[in-house]
Amino acid sequence: MRQLNAEQRMRTVFAANYGDVVRFVQRRTGPERAEDVAAETFLVAWRRIEEMPVDPGDARAWLFGVARNCLLNERRSERRRDGLAVRLAEHPAPTGAHDPADVVAPRLDLAAAWRRLSDDDQEVLALAVFEQLSAQQAALVLGTSAGAVRVRLSRARARLRTHLESPDLSSHSPEVSR
Repeated sequence: MRQLNAEQRMRTVFAANYGDVVRFVQRRTGPERAEDVAAETFLVAWRRIEEMPVDPGDARAWLFGVARNCLLNERRSERRRDGLAVRLAEHPAPTGAHDPADVVAPRLDLAAAWRRLSDDDQEVLALAVFEQLSAQQAALVLGTSAGAVRVRLSRARARLRTHLESPDLSSHSPEVSR
């Protein structure tokens, strides 16, 4: 039997298993995320096609394992973002504050403003503030130049300031970074 090249093999595996992978993910996360996670699964599968078992049943099980790992990575990312918001809210209280409302309200405002930032803004701020990386070090993490990091950081700080000054912090939808 003629051996398939990598692209043909991937097309065959995709056609045979995409629906199963989507349903596998839906049972674990819900329909709104299933197709994104399935797409990530097949991207990983394409990158690691040499590791994919040849037997169709084994390949299907292997894809489920990849999908599971994609879900776990996604959940870890969510926990890190949530943890970051909590750490923002737990920043030390301003000195001289006597009224508990003077301590709690700014923390709640900061946490709400943080949630309104895009993932990109949160990431660059976290690298600078929580990880205490220089622009050059953050550039290595982000795969960009130090100048680009400084620009992103400046814009993210400005958006955070705007959200903190905004009277309506009830909206938690992130802005799109420009």
